[in-house]
This record gives sequence, structure tokens and C-alpha cells, in this order.
Amino acid sequence: MSNGALQVARTGLDAQNTKMRVIANNLANVNTTGFKRDRANFETLAYQQQIAPGARADAQNRYATGLSVGTGVKVAGTSRIDTQGSAQITNNALDIMIEGNGYFQVQLPDGTFAYTRAGNFNQTAEGQLVTPEGLPVVPNIQVPPGVTGITIGADGMVSATLAGQPEPSELGQIEIASFVNPTGLQSLGNNLLAQTAASGPPVTGAAGLEGRGTLRQGALEGSNVNIVEELVDMIETQRAYEVNSKMISATDEMLQFANQQMG
Repeated sequence: MSNGALQVARTGLDAQNTKMRVIANNLANVNTTGFKRDRANFETLAYQQQIAPGARADAQNRYATGLSVGTGVKVAGTSRIDTQGSAQITNNALDIMIEGNGYFQVQLPDGTFAYTRAGNFNQTAEGQLVTPEGLPVVPNIQVPPGVTGITIGADGMVSATLAGQPEPSELGQIEIASFVNPTGLQSLGNNLLAQTAASGPPVTGAAGLEGRGTLRQGALEGSNVNIVEELVDMIETQRAYEVNSKMISATDEMLQFANQQMG
């Protein structure tokens, strides 16, 4: 039984260490554009059932509760909390914020698509709208030379004012992708997410339609990390780690006492 207690406490140390790593990542990304905080989810390990509830205690009676002993805990997974981040006004024409549901689409070097909430876009020497890493926005938006101003509507329509032309010209429309289960998207790093079997396929279209959010030019979505909440979780996790560590020490002392008595 004492050896079992050591194993259970070890699983607690592993689980709390993983949770602390999740919290550390949240705090590290407190200023990352469009970052969504993660939450560690715990679940029990398998139980060792020594007496099943309802099993016969004797010829006339049955056990009311039984006897089951737990074997510890594990981190079942992490959930991304997709609440809206606060707006950061930049007044940069190529900074775009999604207000509501949805993701920008970008094309990876291998031709596949990735998705992001970070709308801090730039343009190449040829005028193509790209991410800071140079990944093109999908659909392709090409800004012609000689543009004096760019306007991006709430529906994603991109218009440009050209020198010598009184009326703006439409360059294309930025589409938004939505998912049935956005928390099922896989994090790739660089503010990018990938489609998975859990997320379902993307449904793309104009912003503001079919539940997709609208776009706001000249602003970026900040991280949704709340520093106070993360610090409270960090203290709670630290205390839980210390308790599991003390459990190992206490169990070790019990084993030493038992060995001395038997010796």
C-alpha cells in the first residue's frame, strides 16, 4: 500500500508539473497578438477494484459501497479558451482584427492551409498581402503600385485609392474560415493553427455572414490571457505540487518505520 502511495504521488507531481508548463506558456504569450490561453484538464487513472459495489458480503447481505482504490491522476489534454481578446488600436491600414468567430486563412510553403487570429499583415515588394513570416493570405490580395490609401471593410472587401483616380478600386475580399469545433484545431506555432479531424473542415466566406465575425481595420486582437487569473492558478498549482512532494516524504518515512519494526 505504501509503494502504491508513492506511485500515486508521483502521478500528481507529473500532472501539476504539466499544468505549470501550460500556465508558463500562457504568461509568456500575454502580449502575443491573437493568442488564446490554454487550460490543462485532469482525469483520474484506472481504479483498482478490490470489492465491487453490490457484491455478496455473505449469504444474506451485499456490500453497499464496495472498495475501490485510485491509482493517481493524469493530464487528459489541454483546451484552448477562445474568448475574444481586447482590441489594440494601431491605425495601421494592414492591421486587421476579427470581432467574433473565425480565422484568417494563409497558405503554407507545402501548399496546405493554416489559420490564425493574428491580423498583423504586411505586403511584399510585389504588393501581395502576407503574414510577418511571408505566408500569403488566402484569397490572394494584390496591392498595385501607386496606392495612396487602403480601406478594408467590415465584410473584408479591400479597396485602394490610386493616384490620379477619384474613385477607389476593389482589390478583392478577405474571407474568414469558421469551424464546428474550433478548440479541435492543432497549434503549430507562429500564431498558426491547423485543421484536424476533431475541428472538422473549414467553412469559408465573407466576414459577418453565417456566424462569422466582422473585420476591423487599424486594430489587432490582443491575447486573452488574464495575468491575475494565471498567477492564482500558478500559486494553486505550486501548492498542489508541494503537497504531493510531502506525500512522498511521508510515505518514505512510513516505509522506514515499517522496516525498522520488522528488523
